Amino acid sequence: MPRAATTSDTFNAIAESRRRDILSYLAPAERSVGDIVIGLRMGQPSVSKHLKVLRDVGLVRARREGRHMLYRTKAEAIRPLHEWTKTFEQFWSHQLDAIKARAEAKAKNTPKV
Repeated sequence: MPRAATTSDTFNAIAESRRRDILSYLAPAERSVGDIVIGLRMGQPSVSKHLKVLRDVGLVRARREGRHMLYRTKAEAIRPLHEWTKTFEQFWSHQLDAIKARAEAKAKNTPKV
């Protein structure tokens, strides 16, 4: 079965790790393509390509300021991703609790030197 296009939905768009890096980098502040290139040490054509995909699915907004395009993560567009992953939080918490219990039990049974 062929893979869906990266522009078909947000999940396909963020399947690429560099796009997730860009979203994280843009979250705290609006940035230009040049800033992203320098900050993430990526090539400009690659950054532009990833930004287009992120814009197409609505995860990033852009605005022009003079000759520059400034990009920012659209927090409201991230919400559906957050809500979906939140359904699995109980599994992560359970796993972390189990790891903590094993570590504490091991520490309790390990003789002190």
